[in-house]
Amino acid sequence: MTEYRMDAAHEGLALDRGVQGVLGQPIDRKDGPAKVAGAATYAAEFAFDRPIAYGVAITVAAAKGRVTRIDTGAAERLPGVLAIITDDPRLPRESPLIRAEMMNRVTGTFESYGEIVGVAFADSFEAARAAALAVDVVHVAENGDYAMMANADAASGPAEGAMLPDVVKGDLDAAMASADAAIDVTYDTPRQVHAAMEPHAAMADWNGDTLTLYGSIQLFGFAQGMIAKSLDLAPDKLRIISHYIGGGFGGKIGGPETVLAAIGAQRLGRPCKVSLTRQQLFHSVYGRSDTQQRLRLAANSEGTLTGIGQDSHVSQKPGGGFFEPVALGSVGLYAAPARRFTTKIVTLNLTPTGAVRAPGEAVGMIGLECAVDELAEKLGIDPLELRRRNEPEVDPTSGKPFSSRRLLDCFDEGAKAFGWDAWNPQPGARREGEWLIGLGMATAARVNFLADSSARVRLSGDGHATIETDMTDIGTGTYSILAQVAGEALGLPVDHVDVRLGDSDFPTGAGSGGSFGAASSASSVALACEDVVAEIAKRMDAKPSDMTLKDGHAIAGNRRVALSDLVGDAQIEAIGTIHPGKNNSSFSQATHGAQFAEVRVNAVTGETRVKRMLGVFDCGRILNAKTARSQAIGGMIWGLGYALHEHAVVDQRTGAYVNRDLGEYHIPANADVPQIEASFVEEIDRHANPVGAKGIGELGISGAAAAVANAIYNACGVRVRDFPITPDKLLAGLPDL
Repeated sequence: MTEYRMDAAHEGLALDRGVQGVLGQPIDRKDGPAKVAGAATYAAEFAFDRPIAYGVAITVAAAKGRVTRIDTGAAERLPGVLAIITDDPRLPRESPLIRAEMMNRVTGTFESYGEIVGVAFADSFEAARAAALAVDVVHVAENGDYAMMANADAASGPAEGAMLPDVVKGDLDAAMASADAAIDVTYDTPRQVHAAMEPHAAMADWNGDTLTLYGSIQLFGFAQGMIAKSLDLAPDKLRIISHYIGGGFGGKIGGPETVLAAIGAQRLGRPCKVSLTRQQLFHSVYGRSDTQQRLRLAANSEGTLTGIGQDSHVSQKPGGGFFEPVALGSVGLYAAPARRFTTKIVTLNLTPTGAVRAPGEAVGMIGLECAVDELAEKLGIDPLELRRRNEPEVDPTSGKPFSSRRLLDCFDEGAKAFGWDAWNPQPGARREGEWLIGLGMATAARVNFLADSSARVRLSGDGHATIETDMTDIGTGTYSILAQVAGEALGLPVDHVDVRLGDSDFPTGAGSGGSFGAASSASSVALACEDVVAEIAKRMDAKPSDMTLKDGHAIAGNRRVALSDLVGDAQIEAIGTIHPGKNNSSFSQATHGAQFAEVRVNAVTGETRVKRMLGVFDCGRILNAKTARSQAIGGMIWGLGYALHEHAVVDQRTGAYVNRDLGEYHIPANADVPQIEASFVEEIDRHANPVGAKGIGELGISGAAAAVANAIYNACGVRVRDFPITPDKLLAGLPDL
């Protein structure tokens, strides 16, 4: 077993000596054929050899108050109904607060719309749905708080030990007062939801006191303990299986559906399935907080920043510990001696807020990068050049060296490929009929993490390798990249590597989240391969560094031997484990990029059409060029949605979302997605992890919305600071035809 803690750069892996030539290549997804053929089994699709029961959550249709009575009589008399459960103390209220102490089910209080108060089970989904709707949840409603800034006076700062504590260095007020140019503006972003295509679903099956749970779960290491605790179950009595996940974006960490299914299966003695409806998950699964960001930038006449500030308000439900870390990407981005990054959390009677793709940077980079463009205009400096002039040599907040940083190269390559030299500083200068055309750009930044991860690699007598880890594939290509890592290290074609994921009986992997999954799990596979290679070398009577592995053969000392002959009946097995270490605190680790956009704004209707986008990103070693590009483009599309579409609208009378389905919660569709290109400035970051890769998926969203917003301003001269940018916010300021 090879175990490594990242206290120093790790070099000299068999992976780096590999000559198979598969690492980084744009190979097709190993899981692609199964998904296209419908053979990939998702959480709600597992089959059993006996009848299953279907469950539907019962919710309360108010945002604050107390439940006085739950009348189940009419529901229990409906055909096909098996059980109406409202009295189990383990019933979850919502996600991720699935713990027993949340609520007294008879006279308990509730604090946001749509909290779960029970579950109906029947022999069909339709019967369960009818039963859930027939349950009368009698309650007394109270006035709630639903508007963030109306309650800002009662806001509090981050708790001690928060992931993003407040940063105050130097005197920002003095820097603003003495600046040759200064910007003091406020940007607002709305509440947003994950909107994953696959619903939150789970199937549960008990065998005595042991539970097997089939779910759509990103992070097994976190979910197993949380779900077991919620069920008063020892973690080793819970097995989780999640082979494929149809999107999650931070929301699928073990939601209420898992506990509801487990409670039903235990009560009924048969497998149970629970899927949250689209409308339910808007309220019972946490989303992204709305934000109000005050941006202050001070600079001298040469464009050198002397002060930078991002003071934000965010919201959270009572009792929620998470807060949107708005300035997470900003704190280490631009040099300026006076620095201020603070957060105030406002308590509201709304769905809890939690991690949604790129928590912090996805919305924080909107405010910062639009404000930088506003400052550039005031100074009369090209916005790309202004960013270049404020590139720091070390992390400007912590003073730590960067593990790697190729942002300037991203600027250069992106500007050339996009044609940034055509940018005109005069808004509205380009017109084609009634369409106004503009260009915009922004910086992308996302912090980089490493997570504990283990993987088993087994080389069998047939010359094939098997990888086992409970790491998940959330649609990002994990099956493929792990096969490529092992194939390169062991000298095997990718089709000779079998990857088995998403089973808690396997070694504990990193899970999918925080953009740490690929680098962490790939590192554990690479470390396991070190032991396998060492044993191959021993059987070859050679040193690992003197041996070449290619096409299923070992080559050393003028001998070429098939791996199948070396292994025979004595298969080789090893477990590799990676841990974060001192490098996490010794270096400032992040990914960076440059985002560019061209838009058209209709001078009559205010309609915005994005014509093209380009992103150039620095995210370490590329493990698969095709999946990496897809991840970057997916993030950019999401950023486009944040610029123009996404807004979970709260009814200020009831605390309910009024657009809680994919018909009304607008996200980009095919017609909204323009020509999008993504490329990479590759540099293996040895300080980040053994394989030198860093996160990609969340980087693509960061800065994309700001690039679109800056292009809109360049097109028509209207600066919108309240997102999303819809036609009504542009119409009044549009120039005459």
